[in-house]
Amino acid sequence: MEAAGHKVRPNTLQDSFDDLGVPLAETTFCVVDLETTGGAETDAITEFGAVKVCGGEVLGEFQTLVNPHTHIPPLVAVLTGITNQMVAAAPPIDQVLPAFLEFAQGTVLVAHNARFDVGFLRRNCAALGYPWPKFGVLDTVALARTILLADEVPDCRLSTLARYFHTAVTPDHRALHDARATVDVLHALIERVGNLGVGTYEELREFTRKVSPQRRSKRSWAKDLPEEPGVYFFVADDQLSGDPADRQILYVGKSGNLRKRVRSYFTASEKRPRIEEMIRVATGVEAHPCQTPLHAEVTELRMIAAHAPRYNRRSKFPERQHWIKITAEAFPRLSRVTQVRDDGTTYFGPFGRRQQTDDVIDALYDAFPIRQCTTKLSRTRPSPSCALAGMHRCVAPCDGSVSFEGYGDLVEQVRTTLTRDVRPACRALRARLRRLVAEQRYEEAELLRRRLSALLDAARRFHRVTSLAGCAQIVAARWEARPGSSDEWHLHVIRHGRLAAAGVARPGDVPQAVARMLVATAETVPEPTGPRSAATVEETLRIADWLEQPGVRLIDIDGDWAWPLYGVLSHEALVGELLGGSPEADQGEKDGTGERPAWD
Repeated sequence: MEAAGHKVRPNTLQDSFDDLGVPLAETTFCVVDLETTGGAETDAITEFGAVKVCGGEVLGEFQTLVNPHTHIPPLVAVLTGITNQMVAAAPPIDQVLPAFLEFAQGTVLVAHNARFDVGFLRRNCAALGYPWPKFGVLDTVALARTILLADEVPDCRLSTLARYFHTAVTPDHRALHDARATVDVLHALIERVGNLGVGTYEELREFTRKVSPQRRSKRSWAKDLPEEPGVYFFVADDQLSGDPADRQILYVGKSGNLRKRVRSYFTASEKRPRIEEMIRVATGVEAHPCQTPLHAEVTELRMIAAHAPRYNRRSKFPERQHWIKITAEAFPRLSRVTQVRDDGTTYFGPFGRRQQTDDVIDALYDAFPIRQCTTKLSRTRPSPSCALAGMHRCVAPCDGSVSFEGYGDLVEQVRTTLTRDVRPACRALRARLRRLVAEQRYEEAELLRRRLSALLDAARRFHRVTSLAGCAQIVAARWEARPGSSDEWHLHVIRHGRLAAAGVARPGDVPQAVARMLVATAETVPEPTGPRSAATVEETLRIADWLEQPGVRLIDIDGDWAWPLYGVLSHEALVGELLGGSPEADQGEKDGTGERPAWD
């Protein structure tokens, strides 16, 4: 199960251009500026101006007036110098826009306040039925705000930046002039970030999103990682010992593509504050490739449990689990326990939080009037009843109000609800829920519904886990399509709900032969006690998720992977039970159908 480790320690080498993206010197920018009849979304474009540049060289220019078919306000005419008479003979937008899209094809759009200009372009494309090309977009306003200090320029207006950088053209609210000035501003800003290690368009975009230089400088950690599924660790060296073996694991994650996932931590897409702090503390990354994505998921869970990394969100005490037990005594009751023993009693669970356990127990108490006291009762010697008997919340076996056999039948209904059929609990609560709704006691009705939902969720989890825990071995495979690579079979050996082996059968391999090899070398897993799985609940549920996917084929199975037919109810079936039962449920009772395969 353990894969060979792949360690990446800090280095000062520059990543290759293939890893980082398109070099700025090879990126073609289309710097665009629009003049409009005003700033509102309903206004129209009056002039296009664009300059196409690459590597500091001007490749072409685009300029035209546009007939907006509407009146240009006097204030706008004074500001831009564009009058109604000037645009009267100009082409309309439906003729200009296709020409501009052709001019800008394959470029990165650049604008000063790109939201304004690109917004107008997108809205006109939508109005005319043109699909919006997948342009990269760069905003020189955002870039200037990130690069320039407050004491360098008072603001980031185009006129201010043009004066500061001494552009060859002075912006004057005419589209082509402003676009030419923006070209000079763009080149000046790119020069300012060259010494900060920004060499590609992708890095320049990240720079505008205020990714710190310290965080961005660590992107080289991902350079040598494989593009395979696996688990990665962010680590911090012990500064006192200086021994790499004394490193601390800060964070554990998994991915289907290790290199791509680790690189994302050094971009603006990672916004979690605690991860920002973790990256500042980390001194390197270690990666462990895995055979399949499921193998990676399981390894991640095991590594988090083993190392308890402080930056992983996890249960405070994942090893503490609660179970509901039907006690073995003359008049059984429900008991909350933390251990499962091979004592022949009925256990239901597990639950990660005490509140979940309490909700399920309360749902059972709402549905069945079994005793809630912890007093040890005698079968032959009566004792005084408690207040719950007077409230009709308990059948009071203590004072002989119910016979030994009658109480046994009631306990058997509870046992059936927990292990085979949840419908008795739904039917027992049906009348009470209707009465609460009729009396407009909606808060109590919601509490009842929440407890019942907790019971149904727990039943689904219980049957998914116990059905796998009861199988000594399952060997399953699934055909996985891999974009850009050859397709392959993913094979897994599961023993008592624990992943014991994982492998891949690539084109040319015989899947059955790979499966036999995995079975021969798989981890030996002892049979667990009671309904418990041999792994954590989280691991078994991840395995169940994979097994229940379409396309999974069972190669071999030792045991019965099945759920009780009514051990789990869908939302629609639950509504049917609460509203009076469904025809399908009634027919199931008449037919006497018992179990269904878990994969149905």
